[in-house]
Amino acid sequence: MKAKMKAYRFPLILLASIIIGSIIGLIFGEEATVIKPLGDLFINLLFMIVIPLVFFTISSAIASMDSMKRLGKIMGSMMTVFIVTGIIAAVFMLVATVIFEPGKGVDIPLETPDSTEEMTLSEQLVNTFTVSDFVDLFSRENMLALIIFSVLVGISTALTGEKSSGFSKFLTSGSEVFMKLVQLVMYYAPIGLGAYFAALIGEFGADLIGDYAKAVIVYYPVAVLYFAIGFTLYAFIAGGKLGVVRFWKNILSPAATSLGTGSSIASLPVNLQAAKRIGVPKDVRETILPLGATIHMDGSCLSAMLKIAFVFGVFNMDFSGWDTFFTAIGICLLSGIVMSGIPGGGFMGEMMIISLYGLPMEALPIISAIGVVVDPPATMVNVTGDTVSSMLVTRQIEGKDWLKQAEA
Repeated sequence: MKAKMKAYRFPLILLASIIIGSIIGLIFGEEATVIKPLGDLFINLLFMIVIPLVFFTISSAIASMDSMKRLGKIMGSMMTVFIVTGIIAAVFMLVATVIFEPGKGVDIPLETPDSTEEMTLSEQLVNTFTVSDFVDLFSRENMLALIIFSVLVGISTALTGEKSSGFSKFLTSGSEVFMKLVQLVMYYAPIGLGAYFAALIGEFGADLIGDYAKAVIVYYPVAVLYFAIGFTLYAFIAGGKLGVVRFWKNILSPAATSLGTGSSIASLPVNLQAAKRIGVPKDVRETILPLGATIHMDGSCLSAMLKIAFVFGVFNMDFSGWDTFFTAIGICLLSGIVMSGIPGGGFMGEMMIISLYGLPMEALPIISAIGVVVDPPATMVNVTGDTVSSMLVTRQIEGKDWLKQAEA
């Protein structure tokens, strides 16, 4: 019993700090933003670590793989899991929006958005997957380019063979050093998350009870249910009862961090720790989690469906019919998987909703505002969805007894 309580102690401390911070935000309102710098310090520390962490973890994981065939299996299984879970998330929210009709009866004043500079798809893709200068890789704005660079470094190291053994050890050592640095930073997490949540609730609390209250009332419970029921089911499929126990024993820290930071990238260091403790193999977790933080967003699939249903209600449009539903699911997949890796992809997804359904441009601020008010639970689902996806991929690659093998 003592051992179990010890395992849950730190996650419970994080949750307690978030609750205390939220209470402070509710009591003091905007005055609570005075302690926001304490939260910004924590987030900046995570962002400061994440660039070298991503490089070392991905490149070392691939460099140490037995064969490139295994990398192909991991990537193939990963995309299958990402797409299937994205569809399930979209359908989950679709059912909720059909039942509760979040935009019905909502009266929001329409505003015409400012004109925006358009970029062709080809230019967008080039800027997403590559950078024009090496130093640009050190910006989290170019995370997908950094991931591709890290993958190529890992492959090159593995293909070089014996001559690269020293460099391979350097990559492995770098990965271990930065994971240890994450542990040190997490000692400050209770203070940082508490302060950040106090400022968040103090600043945006009014938005949660205003015009978008109905959207919040639908999204928050659905996101929590998907997190609790859906991910428990995924964990069971991945590892049986032991998988469920391992998942819930280790997922609270990344869940709390993602709720407080609102960033999948900032939560990545903590998530890598959680996957390691669950027992996900090094090459699987250090390949899938960084990629998942960039291109796998179940929470975004949920919010995209809510945006569509909400704006249909605002404009008194009929949100029914298989054509409407299949189009909505397709948009959710594009928003949650394809466009999530592209800088400004969220905006592109919102523009896609408007253009495909023939909505006026005045709908854009409405859709964007929903993204803001549902961001905390959406990020939590995004982050924890990557963890359970890595478990599912391991199940496909290693077989049903992978957790028992990890314990041995």
